[in-house]
Amino acid sequence: MHVLYLHQYFVPPDGPGGTRSYEMARRMVAAGHRVTMVTSSAAFPRRYGLGRATTTLEIDGIEIIAIPVAYDNSLGNRDRILSFARFALGAALHAVRCTDPDVVFATSTPLTIAFPGILGRLARRCPMVFEVRDLWPEVPIAMGALSSPWSRTAARSLERLAYACSTRIVALSPGMAAGVANTGYPRSRVHVIPNGSDLDLFRVDASQGQALRAEHPALGIGPLIVYAGTLGRANGVGYLVDVAAAAADAAPELRFVIAGAGAERDAIIARAAAAGVLDRTLFVWDPRAKSQMPALLSAATVATSLFIDRQALHHNSANKFFDALASGTPVMINYEGWQADLLRETGAGIVVPVGQPQRAAQSLVEWVDDQPALARAGAAATTLAQTQFARDQLAAQLIDVLEQAAAEGPRFTPCTRGLLSAP
Repeated sequence: MHVLYLHQYFVPPDGPGGTRSYEMARRMVAAGHRVTMVTSSAAFPRRYGLGRATTTLEIDGIEIIAIPVAYDNSLGNRDRILSFARFALGAALHAVRCTDPDVVFATSTPLTIAFPGILGRLARRCPMVFEVRDLWPEVPIAMGALSSPWSRTAARSLERLAYACSTRIVALSPGMAAGVANTGYPRSRVHVIPNGSDLDLFRVDASQGQALRAEHPALGIGPLIVYAGTLGRANGVGYLVDVAAAAADAAPELRFVIAGAGAERDAIIARAAAAGVLDRTLFVWDPRAKSQMPALLSAATVATSLFIDRQALHHNSANKFFDALASGTPVMINYEGWQADLLRETGAGIVVPVGQPQRAAQSLVEWVDDQPALARAGAAATTLAQTQFARDQLAAQLIDVLEQAAAEGPRFTPCTRGLLSAP
């Protein structure tokens, strides 16, 4: 099977960010399939030498076409839209020229990945499988990025068109699957395949965490709380600054590390400085490549996943949550939804109130002081990773979905429920 894989933000194994597409694609190759990845240059480290021209390269058997389109979380809405449009145009040209794909696999975000996906499907007369990583346009609407009625209508129309042209759909959480089905798309053709836990990568010796702490003596020897990921508006990581400030007097030995980049980074640093915790109990580091994350999580007592209080964000499938499980690190989140249900059911972590950092700090201080509870949470995290989110298991499910789609051929499934509405 030849898979034409479209993803604007493919991250190589030594790049900062989520590596789902890399992990899935290399497993497809290992299973005997051919993968052509059409992506942008945005997430490739400098060592790859990508310039202003489209570059073709290979990583672990994955054929990669990298289009020179820059992007980072700090871009404003206008520049983001331009980035999406430029990539969609470039990817469409490569999609229609791709030689004999058996299936087009287009993964969002952004939703504009649907354009090259649909054009590739039509030009090559093969089925498309669409992967929903966030509920678009619900998330940008919730964040205020789509404020006008016409932009909401246009986004919903593109969403319905993407679904209608898809033989099958992959959703990264149960809530996303429900959102797709609410458009009228057959639920039986929506497959929930969440982000995965890379067990082999994160099962490291404790000495790696010890070495990292030794390199940063300011971290001390007490409990360490880590956030590693995007510092965007949706993440609301300034909340962790408030938690650190609230915990400073009750637990002065507690340390916090925020590692990442994004639109809110400077504001987070300023907030921490104003609260008197910057470089005292809270440290802001540069983003870490996936290959560096095992050492950081090995050093951590608790890993966090954070979002602002928006219903649409409760359906997220953030990489950092599954990396924490893979490393056996207890998890703290500040949002409701399916992950909150998992933590409460299994004991792998705690859910703290998003708008109440004082209460969150109290819960956190009490939790890290309870060594038996932490040990139980770590063991539960490991069990979750092994039984529900092992990457090999999830990749096998995805390959099966793509094979089913390739066997069925192109389909058109009208899903017009709410097509012309823009609430």
